[in-house]
Amino acid sequence: MNKAQFVELVQKNGGYKTKIEAETAIKAFTEAVTEALVAKEEVSLVGFGSFAASLQKGKSGTVPGTTKTYSTTDKMVPKFKPGKSLKDSVAAAK
Repeated sequence: MNKAQFVELVQKNGGYKTKIEAETAIKAFTEAVTEALVAKEEVSLVGFGSFAASLQKGKSGTVPGTTKTYSTTDKMVPKFKPGKSLKDSVAAAK
């Protein structure tokens, strides 16, 4: 599903009159979650899931087939943990 299709789905399910209103709602949600994660806060939506920022440790290794090595640094990455209701709904949609 691309963004345009998702906007139409949100418009239908959210009862928005126009696609612009639905797209504004999506943009507000994504910006709010981004802002919270940048501030290292967790966003929990009961039944849906939770968004959190966590530290990913750096690592080092070798490039397969060569003798070259690489290393990465520690960085913050976004994580999503689905809630029970979301897991059950997806599992039932076989």
